[in-house]
Amino acid sequence: MGKRAVVTGASSGIGQATAILLAAHGWDVIAVARRADRLAALEAGHGIHAVVGDVTDPDDVRRIADEVSALGPLHALVNNAGGAFGSATVEDGDPEDWRAMYEVNVLGTLRMIQALLPALRAGAREVPGDGPGDGSGDGPGDGPGHADILSITSVAGHEVYEKGAGYNAAKFAQHALMGVLRLELAGEPLRVIEIAPGMVRTEGFAITRFGGDRDAADAVYAGVEHPLVAEDIAEVVVHALELPGHVNLDLVTLRPVAQAAATKVIRRPLKPR
Repeated sequence: MGKRAVVTGASSGIGQATAILLAAHGWDVIAVARRADRLAALEAGHGIHAVVGDVTDPDDVRRIADEVSALGPLHALVNNAGGAFGSATVEDGDPEDWRAMYEVNVLGTLRMIQALLPALRAGAREVPGDGPGDGSGDGPGDGPGHADILSITSVAGHEVYEKGAGYNAAKFAQHALMGVLRLELAGEPLRVIEIAPGMVRTEGFAITRFGGDRDAADAVYAGVEHPLVAEDIAEVVVHALELPGHVNLDLVTLRPVAQAAATKVIRRPLKPR
């Protein structure tokens, strides 16, 4: 039997790329998102099981968990649903933007973990060699039985920057959630993995942050040589999940070479001195 993964926020960007790559690697993927039409395309094109739902809605999360559990044990939960809303200073920030960011980035992650831990524990109890690996103990998916909780956070959860306080606060909280969870689950074969990307150019992130202002969104990436794309993050996620079960990538930060820090971005071609 192949391994099963849930990916939230799977209708676009990093979530979509991760769901597609996991399916290509032989995983049974359950894609969760709010946009039914996008999920239907994933289902038709990649054999991915779609579940329409909102991770900020407790009723939806319970329904998602019931549907996932009915399919059998779970081996990975990829908490990708998230986002940034607004780019105001602390003085001018809209508390409703802060509330929305906390709901999806922090409470959405919390709800999905709480709801799916029983299915993940069931996955961790399975006989080694039942996953994408060949059972030899040497390949991806082999080794002792285990399951993974992986969250896509951000370097914004590790570095502050002006006009980013709301998103910083939400991502710092999500980072803390994952760190505490790792301590609390110690002793169980459950890996807790945090992937914290820097600048990633996706179809929707900056547009959402700037309320649909395309010019403001494009300015974020102006002059930057090769910002990361969703597929880059998906490669790291799948690599982390397919490492032998005794190897835990607690925290991975990744950025384009043109971004040395959240506040230091090179907006010209890169060349040796």
